[in-house]
Formats: sequence, structure tokens, C-alpha cells
Amino acid sequence: MKKILSVLTIIILAVSCSPKQGPVTDVRTLTSPSGNMEMTFHLTSEGTPQYALDYEGRQVILPSNLGFELRGVLKAQKLNFNADGTISKEDRQPCNSFYDDFAVESVETATFDETWEPVWGEEEKIRNHYNELLVNLVQKSTERKMAIRFRLYDDGLGFRYEFPYQKNLSYFVIKEELTQFALTGDHTAWWVPGDYDTQEYNFVESRLSEISAKMEAAINPNDSQTPFSMNGVQTSLQMRTDDGLYINIHEAALLDYPCMHLDLDPDTYTFVSHLTPDAQGWKGRLQTPCNTPWRTVQVAPSATAQLASRLILNLNDPCALEDVSWIKPVKYIGVWWEMISGKGSWNYTDDFASVQLGKTDYAKATPNGRHSANNENVRRYIDFAAEHGFDQVLVEGWNEGWEDWANCNKDYVFDFVTPYPDFDIEALNKYAHKKGVKLMMHHETSSSVRNYERHLDQALELMDKYGYNSIKSGYVGDILPIGEHHYSQWLINHYMHVVKKAAEHEVMLNGHEMVRPTGLCRTYPNLIGAEAARGTEYQAFGGTMPHHVTILPFTRLNGGPMDYTPGIFVQDLASVTEGRNTSWVNATIANQLALYVTLYSPLQMAADLPEHYAQFMDAFQFIKDVDIDWSQSKYLLAEPGEYVVIARQGKKEGQWFCGGVTDDHKRTLDVPMNFLEPGKTYEATIYRDAEDAHYRENPQAYVIEKKTVTAADILPITMAPGGGFAISFDEK
Repeated sequence: MKKILSVLTIIILAVSCSPKQGPVTDVRTLTSPSGNMEMTFHLTSEGTPQYALDYEGRQVILPSNLGFELRGVLKAQKLNFNADGTISKEDRQPCNSFYDDFAVESVETATFDETWEPVWGEEEKIRNHYNELLVNLVQKSTERKMAIRFRLYDDGLGFRYEFPYQKNLSYFVIKEELTQFALTGDHTAWWVPGDYDTQEYNFVESRLSEISAKMEAAINPNDSQTPFSMNGVQTSLQMRTDDGLYINIHEAALLDYPCMHLDLDPDTYTFVSHLTPDAQGWKGRLQTPCNTPWRTVQVAPSATAQLASRLILNLNDPCALEDVSWIKPVKYIGVWWEMISGKGSWNYTDDFASVQLGKTDYAKATPNGRHSANNENVRRYIDFAAEHGFDQVLVEGWNEGWEDWANCNKDYVFDFVTPYPDFDIEALNKYAHKKGVKLMMHHETSSSVRNYERHLDQALELMDKYGYNSIKSGYVGDILPIGEHHYSQWLINHYMHVVKKAAEHEVMLNGHEMVRPTGLCRTYPNLIGAEAARGTEYQAFGGTMPHHVTILPFTRLNGGPMDYTPGIFVQDLASVTEGRNTSWVNATIANQLALYVTLYSPLQMAADLPEHYAQFMDAFQFIKDVDIDWSQSKYLLAEPGEYVVIARQGKKEGQWFCGGVTDDHKRTLDVPMNFLEPGKTYEATIYRDAEDAHYRENPQAYVIEKKTVTAADILPITMAPGGGFAISFDEK
């Protein structure tokens, strides 16, 4: 990654450690580079750190507390022999405050300005420009030290806690982080339930005061889920004030720390951080020196400005990999929708109710005739990929163990190296490479994390042998070891272990069911994609409402790209599965095309079956043409939960793409062409909903038309309910 410009200035101010008299002390003010945002920091009379945030003179965050509650003494727990015959353990000392009795020891300020180039992304260059305030604190009664580092941008605030090396605080355990976000009113919010194990929920739009009343209906079933509060929600949390400000709360650079959720006090409209616990119920085990992730508050005057924010990426460290030449965006198809829809199966046989790897003899098993990852079928996908210019083919269900893979709490569930009898890994790789196509490795762990780590080295060595350079991993079901959660500190460290191991083998990673991204793809760009939200697969599990894809760009995609797996052209799954699955894909074909632009990912799947694309080859042309790595992006029109319209410039000179999606309402938008270069003429190929299109009643009705346009034009485009449009532009 190339740094183009960097300016850094630092001023260190020594101040008295003794607090001043009065309700607040040691007041500090920080302004953003343009002056549009202002943050204040102070200590209360009790020595509690507080911050507040304004945008152009309007309050965004009211004075909000900062700090922690820590576990007592870690060692020498006290044994209690109870009268009822039980024996219990308790800490010899109670949990203690690390949120009051602070004094300011010193203050540092800095200004930083750079422009950096991502390995892949929504634009070729990103400016990272902020003013910084570092407040060094000491707790007077314990002499323990903590610093809070604030970085204020024109589009928001990031802050984190830093713990220097010190004898009085070397190893410690967090009972709870007590970071507050005190909001100014009953904002409109787009949220999913707070949960330690899944993010795969439908978004709810409501006032903050309505969260608790809507929570029970919002919690749909999942293979692994642990909601924690009737007022708990996840980040990235998008909100809109009644006076038109767009506010988003998230976190950046989540490393060696639990994932943060938010718990609302509905009486004061104050969110408090709520960390994912470990198996014992504690919220983080740290060793100084160390830092927490960044807590972020993005503020924008419009929905499109919110989409343009790069705050989360900017708060992450620069690329840690010396050589990134092997990291390339990927357009792929896969043997996947067959199994998701119910047309085929992951498992090779129906003979076994349970499997013991290395003991179960598949040679004696009767094939079920529905196993999709077979030689003939995989060759069919390879042929299709080669014919239409796709880079890779994902194959799920290729390896032994799928007969009892899910919801069994099974430790030794897969070995990631042994194929089924009908999957010739060597021959298929040779066949793919001969046609200029790579296979994408699938590593479903069934959340048996210890097992995956035991086998990871040999799994990667197998990939080296056969030329695989990308993994789709999965974490379906409850985590093993039992008691851990998908978003606890132990799992956060596991995910990063896999990312780093993959990088050692020059392998790109696409993680499913793992923690939501927090911008770490800047530091480790081989983390090329992730799921971490309700994706297309849920269209086969009863359906997802159309407004979902208008909210994702504001929430899930705030921290990094999503492997949403779009491109479904046949919506009636009963016709695909001979009636076994009666789900319906709630989208028009034009909507599915638009997602290749509106839902950013350098890892884009054409998810439907090859035979379905053959029926609509003229519409499929857009999927073939659309780029997956961008020079720049323009956010034209947007309102969360209603519509999103985005234009992106490809790496080819003079090539642009534009996409728009809507909710379940038909709407006409005037789409400006002002992103095009003035003075030039372009041929626009428009893929839009037909007049009578409807996501439920007529989803396959679309029109393709060509128009000559310039930057001065405005195109009125009508989107059907659950519909959209996609446009490719070529300079004439």
C-alpha cells in the first residue's frame, strides 16, 4: 500500500494530576479538520471521563461516560462450602471500578493527513485526515493508568482505550465496558437484535423507544443464537434524527477483544456498550500494553454522505502484508444454490445417521443420487465459468462428513482433505486449470473451531498442492469449545489466526457466519469478503423482504464488503426443487443485477444455476460485464429502507456502472448522470424492470434498452416493487 502524503504534528501538554473544583474538570476541545465537528472531553466531579460531540453546532452525543468495571483478583479464588452441600468459587475481591476517581496526567494533540491506496476497494485512493486528542489518565486510589485516544474526522469520531505497561495493571479481566452513547432524542433506527452468535436477522425500522416492543418479533430462529436483551442491538447501527442528521455507531479494528453490541436505556436514549462474553461470562482478558478497538460515531448531513464515509477503514492500520500481488478480486460461480435451494444435497449418501472419519467406509455406501459435488456436475460448472469469463468455481459438499455435520456439537466433524468417492480432486483441478479456471476451496467448520485449527495446516497444504488460492469458510451452529460464542474474544482471535495463516499460503479468505467486519481488510486485504449478515441463502429459507438490500449498505457494509451471493433469476424455488422447497426469492431480475453495484464486494458470485442463466442470457450479460474493482464510487440517491442508487467507475478507461434498488414500493427516481466526465458521450445499456414487473407477481419481466447520454442528462427510471435497475456505460 502506497502512502502519497503524510503530515504529522504533535504537541504534548503537561497538566496537573489534581482535579479542579466544580462539576467538571480538565475540559478539552477537539475540532475536525474543516471545523464542522467538535468534541469535548472532561472529567466529572467524581473523576469519571466524559465526552460529547457536536455537528455544525447541533448536539449529536450528549455528555457520555467512559470506562470499565474490572474483575477482582484473578488468582487464588475463594472456595465456599455452602450449607446446602454445594461448593462454589468466588473472587477474593469484588469487581472494582475503572470508571471514576480519575485525574488527567497529560494531554497530547496531533494532526494527521495522508492519502493511501487500498489493494482493492470502492476507490483507488482514500484520504485519512483527522485531528487527535490523547488524554492520559491515572486513577488516584489505585495509581492505575488508562489513556483515551480520540480522532475526529469531518465525517465522524473514533476513540479507543489504551492501557500502557504498568505494574499495577498487567493482567486484567473486564466485567463490562461502560462506554456510553447518549443520544439527543428518539431517533429512527435500522437495527437487528443484539446477539452473541448470529447477525442473520431481518432489519427492523423503528424509533429507539420501540425497540423493546418489536424485539420478540425480530428474533427469527437460527442454528446458533444468543440474544441478550430486549433493548440490545448490533452495530453497525444506522439512525436518522428528525432534523435530518444521519448517525451511525460501530467499531473499527476489532482485534484480541470481544465484539461490541449496544444496550439501550429507553428512558434516556442512551446506548451502553455490551461486550460478547466468553464461556465463563467475562468480557475480555487483557495484558498490558494493549488497546481496545475503536468506538465510532459517524455523522452525515445526508444518506449519500453516510455511504461515502471511509471512517472505519481509516481507523485500521495500514496493510501488514509486504507482497499483495497475489490478491485479486474474484468473480465466481458455484455448486451451492443447488444445495441451498434443496435441489441437491451436500452429503454423498443417506445410509449413515452418524459418521466417524477414517472409520466410516464410504466405498460401501449407496450414493443418494442427489449429491451435487460430483465429477460430472462440477465439470459442467467449470465449463460454464470458462465460457463466460468467470475466475473461479466454488464447490460445497466435496469432502467427507456432511451426513451429520450440523447441530450435533461434533468435534471431529471434517478433516478438510478427504474427498467423497465421486469427487476426484486431482482430475477436477487439472480440468479447471486447463480451462483457465480455479476451484474455490470450501471449509465448513460446523463451528468446531478447535478441530479446524488442528487441521488448518494440512488443509492449506492441500490447497497449495492443487492450486486453490481462495477459501470460503463457514461457522454454522454453536461454537465448540462449548460455551464460547461466535463473537467472543477467543473466536475473534481464531478468525485472525486463520486470516494470517491463509496469507502465509497466499490464500484469500471469505468467511461466513464469522464476526461482522470492522475494516480489517485494510490491514489484511486477503480478507477479501465475508457474509456476517442475512444473505441470499435466506431467500431459500422462507425469503427476505425487499427493503433488506437498501439497508445493508448503511449497516453491514460499513465495515467491509459482503459476500451477498446475488444473481438469482428463477424466484420460484418450488419449480427448482420439484416442490420440496416452496420459498420465493423476493426480488426482480433487474434488482438482482443492481446488487452487483449497490452491494460492494471484490468477491462477486453469480449464484443461480447455469441453466437458469441460459434462459436469460441477455440479462446475464450485465453480470459478465460488471467490474468488481473500482476507481471511484459516487453515491447518487439513497434513503435507508427505501432505495439506494450508486455509480462506480471501473478500471477500464471510460467505463462506468450504475445500480439502483428499492423496497417493496414502486418508485420513479431521477438519476443524475453528473458522475460521467463532462464533454464526453457515453452509450448506456439499461437493464430495468418492465412496466408490469413485481417481485412476487412478475419478477422476470425486464427491459433492456440503449441510450446515448452525457454528464448533463438526468434519467428518470421506474423501479417495480422489489425491483431495481442496472446500467453499463461505455465511452463513445
